Amino acid sequence: MDSLKWIFSYLKKYKYKYIFALLLVLFTSAINMINPFISGKIVDKVLGKNETNLLLPLLSIMIFIVVFKGIIAYIFQMILEKISQDVLFKIRTDLYDKLMELDVNFYSKVRTGDLMARMTGDTDAIRHFIAWVVYNIISCITTFLFAIISMMYVNSTLTIFMLLVSPMIGFLTFKMSNEISPTFHNIREAYSRLNSLVQENISGNRVVRAFSRENFEVDKFNKENKNYRDRNLDTIRVTRKYIPKLEFLSNSLTIVMVLVGGILVIINKITFGELVIFNSLLWALNNPMRMCGYLINDTQRFIASSEKIIELLNTESNIKNNVDTVKVKKFKGNIEFKNVSLDLDGRRVINNVSFTVRAGETIGLVGHTGSGKSLIINLLSRFYDATEGEIYIDGVNIKEIELDVLRRNIATAMQDIFLFSDTIKDNIAYGNPKANINEIKEIAKKAQAHGFIKRLEDGYETIVGERGVGLSGGQKQRVSLARAMMKDSSIFVLDDVTSAVDMETEKKIQYELKNMEEKKTTFIIAHRISSLKQADLILVLDNGKIVERGNHKDLIKKGGYYSSIFYTQYGNLDLRAEGV
Repeated sequence: MDSLKWIFSYLKKYKYKYIFALLLVLFTSAINMINPFISGKIVDKVLGKNETNLLLPLLSIMIFIVVFKGIIAYIFQMILEKISQDVLFKIRTDLYDKLMELDVNFYSKVRTGDLMARMTGDTDAIRHFIAWVVYNIISCITTFLFAIISMMYVNSTLTIFMLLVSPMIGFLTFKMSNEISPTFHNIREAYSRLNSLVQENISGNRVVRAFSRENFEVDKFNKENKNYRDRNLDTIRVTRKYIPKLEFLSNSLTIVMVLVGGILVIINKITFGELVIFNSLLWALNNPMRMCGYLINDTQRFIASSEKIIELLNTESNIKNNVDTVKVKKFKGNIEFKNVSLDLDGRRVINNVSFTVRAGETIGLVGHTGSGKSLIINLLSRFYDATEGEIYIDGVNIKEIELDVLRRNIATAMQDIFLFSDTIKDNIAYGNPKANINEIKEIAKKAQAHGFIKRLEDGYETIVGERGVGLSGGQKQRVSLARAMMKDSSIFVLDDVTSAVDMETEKKIQYELKNMEEKKTTFIIAHRISSLKQADLILVLDNGKIVERGNHKDLIKKGGYYSSIFYTQYGNLDLRAEGV
């Protein structure tokens, strides 16, 4: 029932068109009763009483009814198909809007294949329900009822005999519905897992080949593929159990009609023409009964799919705008972390972090992998909300700033580089779509990307593959850096963005960043000390805690973790040569 309420909320906009189409279905069911009566008239009047003058008019009426019914059926089917496509468009739009709204934590827990299944297979099951299942249910019910009324009008005795099988058909239909429902939920889950596996292996095909794990991945796929097949076979086993019985009972109507109807003709209770009417109306009883099993299948598939879509649409992001927000357009870039802690999956990953950065300053973050460096930036961008403590930008709590405004003022060159399957030009201009080609080239030069881009066959119009396939690691980093630099933001984040470039290129990038026209508050996350030496403040993190803080010279003198990294990378050289 919840699924029906939900889908009818989408149909509300089209309710008059939808009702009109269903009325046409009802009208078609009614006019289906005409030709059987005409057939009976032809048998009784033309063949029985030799009234041949009636043959041509009666045949003309029958042909007209067939053509007219075909036109009406075409009209309502086109209306329903158009409505179903419009509803499908709206549902997909709502789903995509919801996906854009949900926070990072949601995506870390949900399989990509499951989301893809909701956007494709599940939505198509809903379209099929709107365009085909509903009208067939109404057609079957109304045709069945009109047929009973017509038969009762001709002869109630024969009608009652023919309806004796109906209770058994209803009972089997109910049992089949209860048994088949769980199988569609299982099919849906198996399809989701299969989708996830295929998507993952397509994205990671280089890794698979590099480790020669093709056979292993094929075995994994075969396992999920077999599971999907078996879940579909579960449904078939249920239908195999009930469909033959339903088919037998519906086809048994012919035997009842011949036996009982023949006796009634012999004893002159009905005419031979009236028996022909019953025979012509037999499909109107037979077909709805035969369709029961198939319509139940499609209805249960719709319910399983709609429940998954409703679940996603009802998912709420943990990161939301407050009811009351402070109106801010452009940040100065003063930042304060005040006793900030973060728990993820019951584990404390950031522990009581406090620091202050003035506008235009550069802050470096260093520490071993998993120490919490990137999480600091994720907290600043509100990809996560702090479990404890507060974060302020220009004296305003970031929870009081609209998410769109907050993130628009933070430009990030991410550690996990993602380039869209688009031109290099459009990838760089992603954060500033209005930028012209000259502005793009100027930024690319500052990111040390212009040199390799102009050597490509199509230059800035070169299409990069999904996730930047076709470019080296260093090239992708420079395009990602250019994309961040193109964004007019007060806060600039470099998350280990020069790890794959050579030292000379890194120095050139640092020079350009240092001499940007507008001095930005800059966060640099890096493992190379060379990337951090010029920072105004360097924070050393370990297990989510700040264990050391200061500038490069101060931290070298302390002889702690930072100093050990420095000596590991540079050796025990004359520190004065390194600017200490």
